[in-house]
Amino acid sequence: MVVTDILRRRIGEGVIERVAGPQRRAPGERRRIAEADRWFAADRPIRQVHSDCSMFVGGMTALLLQSLHPLAMAAVADHSGYRSDPWGRLQRTSHFIAATTFGRKEDAAAVIASVRAVHEHVTGTAPDGRRYAASDPHLLTWVHIAEVYAFLRAYETYGERPLDRAARDGYVADMALIAAELGVPDPPETEAEVLAAIGRYRSELAGTPQAWAAARFLLREPPLPLVLRPVYAGLAAAAVAQLPGWARRELKLPALPLADAALARPAGHLVVNAIRWGISAPNT
Repeated sequence: MVVTDILRRRIGEGVIERVAGPQRRAPGERRRIAEADRWFAADRPIRQVHSDCSMFVGGMTALLLQSLHPLAMAAVADHSGYRSDPWGRLQRTSHFIAATTFGRKEDAAAVIASVRAVHEHVTGTAPDGRRYAASDPHLLTWVHIAEVYAFLRAYETYGERPLDRAARDGYVADMALIAAELGVPDPPETEAEVLAAIGRYRSELAGTPQAWAAARFLLREPPLPLVLRPVYAGLAAAAVAQLPGWARRELKLPALPLADAALARPAGHLVVNAIRWGISAPNT
């Protein structure tokens, strides 16, 4: 095996282990699911978007954007353990996305029920004195629309195969099915509805000390081996560049359009393509 193949496998295995957790079974031992049994058919936009490496950028953008709701951020700060177990949290999120996107309807129902059960116990008081509950439909809606916005925007920038408007709306509609099961009332079903919903939340969103601390940890303090840090730095720059200008200002992240065009976006393409290259490495 040549040096480039070794490096390629090391990058791919390192990324997969961080995102999905240690591989417990060999590829040939993994459970096979017939296409007819999956919740979403192979031609659905959600399968196209969620199987693409642009999700590495979109996931980070989603976390940054979600942090701008003070009550949602307070719940994360008090209950998620993102500092003590950041990779565990990421792996649980990865499992949820995989089960709901690529699994059977009963697989999706099981993980959704598990998340809803956890949400029932996530309650508390934000630093501003307001009470929060993770099961609050208003907060669930914010988390959902921020995620849909971030995943779709990252795919439009870094995805392998472009989506036309109908397919983008189809992705939002697919995500709405999951959101409704999670307890989101009347989730948006088109891209335009997502943007309008974010606009309606704008007056509630603000940078807070908890959000700034989370952004600092996410962007500058990831517990990673040296081989993955350049990859992560590129992802972080790309993720920040995907945020709306007002969100960057709230998070105290400088908005530099020329730098985004000249540096962040090319870095994002380089890193996303490197991850694709690493993940597609042969097993032997």
